[in-house]
Amino acid sequence: MASEDQLARLRLIRSDNIGPVTYFQLLARFGSASAAIDAIPDLAARGGGRAPKLASRAAAEREVERVEELGAKYLFLGQGLYPPLLAEIEAAPPALVVKGQLGLLAKPAIALVGARNASAAACRFARQLAQGLGRAGVTIVSGLARGIDTAAHDGSLEAGTVAVIAGGIDIFYPPENEERQRAISERGLLVAEQPPGVEPRARHFPYRNRIIAGLAQGTVVVEAAPNSGSLITARYAAEFGRDVMAVPGSPLDPRAQGCNTLIRDGAILIQNAEDVLETIQPFHLRSLGQKKLGYTGPNEAADASEAERRQVIGLLSPTAVPVDEIIRQSGITPALVQTVLLELELAGRLERHAGGKVSFL
Repeated sequence: MASEDQLARLRLIRSDNIGPVTYFQLLARFGSASAAIDAIPDLAARGGGRAPKLASRAAAEREVERVEELGAKYLFLGQGLYPPLLAEIEAAPPALVVKGQLGLLAKPAIALVGARNASAAACRFARQLAQGLGRAGVTIVSGLARGIDTAAHDGSLEAGTVAVIAGGIDIFYPPENEERQRAISERGLLVAEQPPGVEPRARHFPYRNRIIAGLAQGTVVVEAAPNSGSLITARYAAEFGRDVMAVPGSPLDPRAQGCNTLIRDGAILIQNAEDVLETIQPFHLRSLGQKKLGYTGPNEAADASEAERRQVIGLLSPTAVPVDEIIRQSGITPALVQTVLLELELAGRLERHAGGKVSFL
């Protein structure tokens, strides 16, 4: 069974208006999930709204029981076998539900992604690339989608494959991949951020893509149309400081436009497994700070004055703006600005966007 601290962490991340960034800030400020839960009503009141609906202890216990029934387990950020590379990224998932061979998380990993409506030639290439990298001791990470993802998992199942899914770990999507998903949960590793029973929605897939990129030393895109989800994964990889690689294709094929554009913009051209292995340099993990290690104690955090709170709110609008810009224009310390933003988010008056941007609701 989960410990008291893990139950409190689960309650926190499953509560309304609390995403990974807010979760980290609450733990950093109050030192524990239990203390953060107790403080939320007062913080939301300062933000000018009602406290978010907090997940109950009973709901957290039911989720834990369901995870155990499925033969899965939790990985909590900063505890146990949580993947160090993933822990480095901004907005790392506070809790993952995993099932399968956890040892795969200790091996070098490459993300291999691409188009759902991929050509037969591209699927064959992805499968062979995954096989070659697997023989070299590299774990393949992908998203269990149709097309390139499916080919990547098929090529790497024997050597080691990690499938990151958008819904709950007990939901089979796409339906035709049910047997493949079951096989990966036994011989590879299945990873989900959402709790069991959650059907995948469109908004879940970008979150899944950040995990795929965060688990890997680099991302290879085989085929991708412009504005596809695969390019979102590649963008995350670049933001995380990881290698971005792409397989070139015919300029006459729309499915190759995304890869060709990546290469034009600086991605590394890949033609075989050897190219990928040559690209991966010795990958030194940065030391993890307190934020990623479970928060040994609360940080001192002064409360913002009403004048400072009004000043920050006055700089916000429905248009997303970087938090750094709010800090620059307000002249208020980063800690106090973050405090005001935290209060507003808990009150349901602030939305966070990719790239460290926020907007006023």
